[in-house]
Amino acid sequence: MRKHLQITAAFVIIGALVLTLVNITRESSSVKSPMALADYYSQELTWQDCYEDFQCTTLDVPVDYSDLTVGTFEISVLRFLAADQKNRIGSLVVNPGGPGASGVNYAYNAEYIFSPDITDRYDIVGFDPRGVGESAPIRCLSDGEIDENYAADGKPDNAAEIADAIKETKKYVQTCLDQNEHLTSFSTANAARDMDVLRAALGDEKLNYMGKSYGTFMGSLYAQLFPDKIGRVVLDGAVDPTISQYGQVLTQAASFDNSLTKFLEECAKNKNCSLPTDVDQARKAIISLLKATAKNPLPLKSPDGDKRQVTETLLILGMAEAFYDSEEGWPILRKAFSEIKLGYGDEMIKLADQYSGRQKDGTYRSNEFDSGSIIDCLDFSDTRTVVDITKDSKEISKLAPVFGPYLGYAGLTCQYLPATTPVTISSISVNAPILIIGTTRDPATPYAWAVALQKIIANSQLMTLVGDGHTGHNRGSACIDNAVDDYYLKGVLPAKNLRCIATS
Repeated sequence: MRKHLQITAAFVIIGALVLTLVNITRESSSVKSPMALADYYSQELTWQDCYEDFQCTTLDVPVDYSDLTVGTFEISVLRFLAADQKNRIGSLVVNPGGPGASGVNYAYNAEYIFSPDITDRYDIVGFDPRGVGESAPIRCLSDGEIDENYAADGKPDNAAEIADAIKETKKYVQTCLDQNEHLTSFSTANAARDMDVLRAALGDEKLNYMGKSYGTFMGSLYAQLFPDKIGRVVLDGAVDPTISQYGQVLTQAASFDNSLTKFLEECAKNKNCSLPTDVDQARKAIISLLKATAKNPLPLKSPDGDKRQVTETLLILGMAEAFYDSEEGWPILRKAFSEIKLGYGDEMIKLADQYSGRQKDGTYRSNEFDSGSIIDCLDFSDTRTVVDITKDSKEISKLAPVFGPYLGYAGLTCQYLPATTPVTISSISVNAPILIIGTTRDPATPYAWAVALQKIIANSQLMTLVGDGHTGHNRGSACIDNAVDDYYLKGVLPAKNLRCIATS
């Protein structure tokens, strides 16, 4: 799922929601001496006990697979050992999305992600993809500068504001280039190649994998590059790997607006809803609120040293966060709108901070802001000009009048990065079946993307969760979760075209 709405730079798919129990930090490494490709594949991992019940190590991978002389990155890896080692099936590598989300932190939550039956039989393994977390992290802005970016005007309304957005974007890209060596080597295609090196180092003949949201794109690339190495692979909250930058933004903006409509319909039935009961009027009220906060941001009633105010862009972030989990997010969003009616934005900024990973002390849990915007540009080619983006933004705003204006300039960052040639996917044929999960009213990875991916991967099967929120597994549907368990434990696919109804 696009984890941080970098409105002024790139709108990036957010990974599955992760319960962050601890900030896993380790000293990041610089580029090491090069090795032969066979040496990368035959390396022995040195595991050390960490965080009580886990094991940590680092994996060596080439900076550039086309030129091994460039050097070596160290990739951070964490493992939660299967409880029943005697009957262990193998390793299960996990990735929560982003781009920019930490697979190490995700694996740290293994017992909350999977059923005991899965953690009994699989070692749950997470790695921080290159450029992310503790794996040669991409860093461009300070925490304070990220604050400013999130709060900045993300909706250029005239030529002067567009010019200012271009100026700031160029400055941002140059900062990233100045502060990060090998910036064009951080693509998800290279991360997928790294994952095959990890598979070999773990001693697994085939890759067993759970990829959520943007993690499904990594899984698709892996399937394209290593079609004979597929074990049991689940891609949940699928990304369409063939879609253009414009198509991504268009469908995502529409999906977020559709989620807003659903929220407004449910809100109207609740006595604590402070918005108009008519959905169209409620939508207009929110658009008016966005315009008002653009001129006069909302103060915090209990700032506790926090000098920020709720700008229109932070309001968009807060709403987006609430749509990822309707059961937990919608009640908080209702409360936030009630509070806004009183003139304060405390609950809304809490939602926005949850979205961005900002902590109470003003620091950010990870480098997702920077890594997400850069990696997304490296993954999808975009031949549009700024004139094209400006034209497209108007069409996106017509289709999605609430979220569209704030997402329309996504891709602007990509205009100023060095040109690269992403791995393209048109069709994939693999040695073993892949299970795809799509949620019908997913705001971040629209259901149409799951349908598209199922058609692209010849040997795949689509399972549908009829409901709201982002991704389908581990979100309260026994129908989905039991099918996933059967697949991982027995290799049994669910009934063809299985549709599961969300209970909440």
